[in-house]
Amino acid sequence: MTLEFLIAAFIVVFVPGTGVVYTVAVGLGKGRRASLAAAFGCTLGIVPAIVASLIGVSALLHTSALAFQIVKYAGVAYLLYLAWQTLRDSGPMDLKADRAGGKSLLGIATSGTLINVLNPKLTMFFLAFLPQFVDPAAGNATAQMLAMSGVFMAMTFAVFIVYGQFAALVGERVLRSDRVLTWMRRSIAATFAAFGARLAFAER
Repeated sequence: MTLEFLIAAFIVVFVPGTGVVYTVAVGLGKGRRASLAAAFGCTLGIVPAIVASLIGVSALLHTSALAFQIVKYAGVAYLLYLAWQTLRDSGPMDLKADRAGGKSLLGIATSGTLINVLNPKLTMFFLAFLPQFVDPAAGNATAQMLAMSGVFMAMTFAVFIVYGQFAALVGERVLRSDRVLTWMRRSIAATFAAFGARLAFAER
C-alpha cells in the first residue's frame, strides 16, 4: 500500500459528498451519538460498492444503461426524499426525535447506508480507483484491493466521525435559535436536492 494511495484516499474521503452532508445534518439535529450512527451507516454503505467492483457488477452498471438508470434514479428519489424530510423537520435534523433511542440510531445508520448503496457512481468509482494502486509485483491483486478497501473504509469512518462530532458541537451551541435552525434546515435540504439533481444528470 503506497503513500500515493493514502493521500488520494484521504482527499476523496475528506471532500464533502452526500455522506458527509448527511452525517453533518444528523450531528446538527440529533447530537453526538446519532452522528456516530450516521458515520457508521455511511461507511457500511461502501461495502456493496467494494464487493461489486471486485466481482464485476460495476462493469455491468457501466455497460448496461437500464441497470445504471434503475440504481441512479432510486438514489435520486432517496436524496429528494431526504430533502423533503429535512424541510418537514422529520428527517436528519428532527430535533424532536429521541436522541438516545436504539431504534432511532438504527434508522439513522440505515439511511446512511442507503445513501451510498443507491449511488451507482460510487461502485464505478471503486472499479476505476483501486486498480490504479495495485502493484503487480506484490502478488494477489484481489488481496491488495481488499486491503486498500479496508483502509479506505477505516479512513471514511474516522473522517466522518470528526465531521459529525464537530457538527454536534455546533448544533448544541447554535441551534437554540429558531431562525438559525430554519436557515440550517433549508440549507441542508437544498444540498440534498442539489446532490439528487447532480446524480440525475450523471452519465455512465
